[in-house]
Amino acid sequence: MKSLTSLALTSDPSGLRVLDQRRLPHEEHWVTCRDPEHMIELIQGLAVRGAPLIGVAAALAMAHYAESGANAEAIRSASTRLRAARPTAVNLMAAIDRLLGLPELTKDSVVREAEAIFEADVASCEAQAELGAALISDGDSILTHCNAGGLVAAGIGTALGVLRRAHEQGKRIHVYVDETRPLLQGARITAWELGKLGIDHTLICDNMAASLMGQGKIQKVFVGADRIAKNGDVANKIGTYGVAVLAHHHRVPFYVVAPRTTFDSGCPSGKDIPIEQRAADEVRAGKAPTTSRVYNPAFDVTPRELITGIVLDDGML
Repeated sequence: MKSLTSLALTSDPSGLRVLDQRRLPHEEHWVTCRDPEHMIELIQGLAVRGAPLIGVAAALAMAHYAESGANAEAIRSASTRLRAARPTAVNLMAAIDRLLGLPELTKDSVVREAEAIFEADVASCEAQAELGAALISDGDSILTHCNAGGLVAAGIGTALGVLRRAHEQGKRIHVYVDETRPLLQGARITAWELGKLGIDHTLICDNMAASLMGQGKIQKVFVGADRIAKNGDVANKIGTYGVAVLAHHHRVPFYVVAPRTTFDSGCPSGKDIPIEQRAADEVRAGKAPTTSRVYNPAFDVTPRELITGIVLDDGML
């Protein structure tokens, strides 16, 4: 296997290592993935997160499993379990299906295909960044929700990759970062990435976005996606729907950025997207009564009529 490196993972003949995103921003801790079952734990525990990265990491985990001597039957069985690790992010299914669709599940074929999946994601991020950056004007203040940068992909990211490219082009932008309850991916991760990139930004609580839009301080919204239905409805981190409603009311353009692999032509509408329900303690956070019931969907669905445009790697919707 060739050496592959991104912000969130590295893969070479010695093994597959992932940056444990649960420990950011205070510690950059790398975990060596032992086998496909371990990768399932890392994905479900959110050590590895972000729809494109989940797919890439899963493919590479299978490649290392094949290199360890797993036969075709074992590869097929482990792939099926890994494919079900998170139900909403369709990129995971797309990557595993791409491996399982090989004429033969040999060590060489699985390794080559996993490498191709990594490289395709890098190229996809570049294409999204170029298309999306053209939508940004010098001086724009932009709101983003959750995290969609180099930590969610093999390349520079989706929505945050667009902001990075606009910054690299010399456009003076300011980014308002939703903290993104309940796990604070915006506060912990997006702010960390923007700081490393030198992009001017301000962290806000999720419930402050309406006030900023009402004051005319936000010109555009850019978010990522975990699944896009055939009709254009989009599933993304919980809270995205609320941001879209606010943007629609205040006439602020709302853009979704994602690779083509996030588009699920077999899913008719947002009503058909499975929404993962996560543990109650993520919401309680050690502060609420343990006797209180908790509703904790990981994602919500934004209907297409609230979306100004979807930036894919092969064009705009």
